[in-house]
Amino acid sequence: MSVPVAYIAVILIWSTTPLAIQWSGDGVGYLFGITSRMVLGVVVGLMVAGLFSVPMPWHAKARRTYLAAGLGLFFAMTSVYWASQFIPSGWMSVLFGLAPIVTGLMATVLLSEQALNRTRFAGMLLGLAGLATMLLGSQQLGPQAAWGIAGMVFSVTAYSASSVVVKRIGADIPALATTIGGLMVTVPLLIALYFFAGEPLPSVVPDRAMWSIIYLGMIGSVLGFALYYYVLRHVEATRVALITLITPVLALILGHRLNGEALQAEVMLGTAAILSGLLLFEYGQTAGQWVRDTLMG
Repeated sequence: MSVPVAYIAVILIWSTTPLAIQWSGDGVGYLFGITSRMVLGVVVGLMVAGLFSVPMPWHAKARRTYLAAGLGLFFAMTSVYWASQFIPSGWMSVLFGLAPIVTGLMATVLLSEQALNRTRFAGMLLGLAGLATMLLGSQQLGPQAAWGIAGMVFSVTAYSASSVVVKRIGADIPALATTIGGLMVTVPLLIALYFFAGEPLPSVVPDRAMWSIIYLGMIGSVLGFALYYYVLRHVEATRVALITLITPVLALILGHRLNGEALQAEVMLGTAAILSGLLLFEYGQTAGQWVRDTLMG
């Protein structure tokens, strides 16, 4: 596949995922939406792994990796689906843009990486200011919107913690194997949660919810993941990081156009602050060094 085509496909998949998450729970509940998606994802993942002969290691480090990835996926995605009941889909993508900042902070503490400096710290503060601005804007949506934002913050924290732990384990296994192994941990937990919550199986699944679940299970989970790692192998990491700056804007536009989501001034201002903080966090030091070299040269 052409690398530019794969890059654009990742952007489109990540931009449409929040809206599909909201639609997947229409008329069936968010727990049915996430559980059916993950079951479909693990089935498709195993089929793809078999088709392309992707190995599934089961040594000690691999098992710990699957457990860390699966627990992170369970808590992160359950929180996202729960939060989708209270906030617009575009907000979900914007708030998840805080993940690189949270991951960098955790990597500094848990991995002793030099992930934070003055520039990155300033970017982190700017991102937090954007979060606070969106929290103020959420008052127009009612008190439950604050719970939705809290759910997304918890999701970002769980996702970032899982990523750091997986990196700390350092198992040299295929990316698809990590995904499948993580799903194998997540799916039983989701099924247990579904029945523990006492949710009845829906007698009818509306067309929009059904197609959203299929899209998320096949495209959002398996294909999106595979394309992301394909791009990561062929494109500089700095350019791959730009995806997290593009997708929130597209998600906001799609939510506004296709789902009638309002774009309040506080939302736009908070989004601008979060994305600016992410930009400063990712590229601030490099840009500052370039300016110094240019002025001195």
